[in-house]
Amino acid sequence: MADVAENNGGAGAPVPSLNVLTQYVKDLSFENPEAPLSLTTRTQPAINININVNAKPLQSSVPNANDFEVELKLDARANDGDRTLFAIELVYAGVFRLANVPQEQTAPVVMIECPRMLFPFARQVIAEATRNGGFPPLLVDPVDFAMLYRQSVARSGAQPTPQ
Repeated sequence: MADVAENNGGAGAPVPSLNVLTQYVKDLSFENPEAPLSLTTRTQPAINININVNAKPLQSSVPNANDFEVELKLDARANDGDRTLFAIELVYAGVFRLANVPQEQTAPVVMIECPRMLFPFARQVIAEATRNGGFPPLLVDPVDFAMLYRQSVARSGAQPTPQ
């Protein structure tokens, strides 16, 4: 049965919804190229983190619903001068179902809300992988996905659409 909201006590309108169907590690790579020497570094390394979001529509078996695979890509590198202490690349993804979301709101929901839901899990994978690699856990700071989305829109000059 479809969700319906009451509108002025009369006819109802479908209620927008966002559901996580599944989430998973799609790709994970951890490199510790100079182990065990890298594990004895006493200086604070320079850590660079890049984050990207990609999305693509999937076929949905539910009428009036749109399914999307959203990928959150994190690439982190720790360097001590010109030495790489560790490099980690993670693609953490999820399949999301949007129902009754107005077309003009689809891209912001997919590119902001979906990665926001994936982020805590991806952050945990990164922390555990770096800890298991012999380093202190890398705790990635919270990300403002709305700002990343606005920057993407500004760069492209148009609203990015999930591919």
